[in-house]
Amino acid sequence: MERWYVLQSKPQKENLLYEQLCLREIEAYYPCVRVKPVNPRARKIKSYFPGYLFVHVDLELLGISALQWVPGALGLVNFGGEPAFIAESILQAIRLRVENNPNNGSYFYSTLKPGDTVSINEGPFSGYKAVFDTRLSGSQRVRVLLEVIQNQQLRVELPAGHIQRVS
Repeated sequence: MERWYVLQSKPQKENLLYEQLCLREIEAYYPCVRVKPVNPRARKIKSYFPGYLFVHVDLELLGISALQWVPGALGLVNFGGEPAFIAESILQAIRLRVENNPNNGSYFYSTLKPGDTVSINEGPFSGYKAVFDTRLSGSQRVRVLLEVIQNQQLRVELPAGHIQRVS
């Protein structure tokens, strides 16, 4: 049975772990909020639960070891030797709280329209400009169109916090 489990990350490696889980096609939720740091070189995205994120898996099919050896992971949170899981309703409440957090910039995403130019500030496409396509419902991810070769656009899905509107 698929459940939402709590996965512990190495310190400051939540984003790396989230990207690694996505590469392995493991459904994950990484709650984070946008912040305005004093130091302009400091991270602009902060984990809502530092050191933790959530994975939606069937542990009987996947196996615990598959999650323990993902780069950036320390393993599943356990209580009494049993992996900790949370109810779907609690995860949905967390999603709502994070999305409605005034620091998260949900106002920012609601004002973006398809065709708006954005810059990518984190991840493998950091430094590139792209065209905003859409916010993916039910997640903190967006789809942008990245021009790669001679006016050909590549659709890329990114965490919403990785983009910023270009003035």
